[in-house]
Amino acid sequence: MPLSQFDPERYFEFLSEKESRMATLFTPFTIKKPDVFASPKTHFRYRAEFRIWHEGDDFDFVIFPKGQNKSPIKLKDFPIACLQINQLMPKLKASIEKIDILKRKLFQVEFLTTLTGDALVSLIYHKKLDDEWQNKARTLASDLGIQLIGRSRKQKIVIESDAVVETLTVAGESYCYRQTEGGFTQPNPYINQSMLTWASKQLTHSNGDLIELYCGNGNFTLPLAKHFDRVVATEISKTSIYNAKWNCEKNTVDNISFLRLSSEEFTAAMKKEREFRRIKDAQIDLDDFNLTTILVDPPRAGLDNDTLSLVSCFDHIVYISCNPTTLVENLVTLTKTHEVSRWAIFDQFPYTDHIETGVFLKRK
Repeated sequence: MPLSQFDPERYFEFLSEKESRMATLFTPFTIKKPDVFASPKTHFRYRAEFRIWHEGDDFDFVIFPKGQNKSPIKLKDFPIACLQINQLMPKLKASIEKIDILKRKLFQVEFLTTLTGDALVSLIYHKKLDDEWQNKARTLASDLGIQLIGRSRKQKIVIESDAVVETLTVAGESYCYRQTEGGFTQPNPYINQSMLTWASKQLTHSNGDLIELYCGNGNFTLPLAKHFDRVVATEISKTSIYNAKWNCEKNTVDNISFLRLSSEEFTAAMKKEREFRRIKDAQIDLDDFNLTTILVDPPRAGLDNDTLSLVSCFDHIVYISCNPTTLVENLVTLTKTHEVSRWAIFDQFPYTDHIETGVFLKRK
């Protein structure tokens, strides 16, 4: 996000512009107004990464304007990042500057924090990390009360843990989530809670079973599972599946079956075009499920044609989108068989053009 666009006094003006833009895009599909969920104006981002700019014995956290890799903007603080990241930045800088082996050839710093106060910092280097680095890093982590990871080419050194545990409140209930360094997590937990609560509200009176594609670490899966008899959730990432299962156990949710399959593979399995050992090994018979509802949270490319065809077969569809362009393209097909019951705008990334959208569709 260009800092030049950061203007808390104009936040709701920017949000209104997003709402107007999306209302125009949705005109062919519904005349209903969206539910609009605003972000905090500042300190809303709990994940951040910065390049390191060295000058003599000093270094600074920097960001670069788009396409200007030789024009760093030095940062003393970062107002879109949470207070914990802003508090850690000067402490980390002051500590590292005193220790040459931690400072030398440091290239990038990444922060992953939570509403509950956990913090994981990744230090990324252009050098091999040795035992001396590890000893100094362990002391640094202890002094700052953080978990720490060192990375360089073909190296990953974990001090204590490579994950944090977040706690989110959804419709009055708390859920904890293991979030791994390098894995996908929603960067704005306030809007994430709004997304989960909104989706849960749409499915309150559901019946039958739920299928979820692109489930990640179970972000939506856990709070939605209580509305269904059983849930099948798919995800291609091994790390995400591991975290999703950990999260289920931690939250004592026992009606979810996870499958490590891409959306294309699951579509082929549902259409009986292919058999997958991963489904057999999980002892899951898809024919035994009464799959009435599907939730999809696809990447920016949206749904491919085969998956889109599969999604159209369900009575109820919850579509979470990070790209209005591909969402609208998919809605052209989906609204041939379904109608938009409710839709929402989630301002995940204030002061940018990015818009996160939720759509709940019912069969006509």
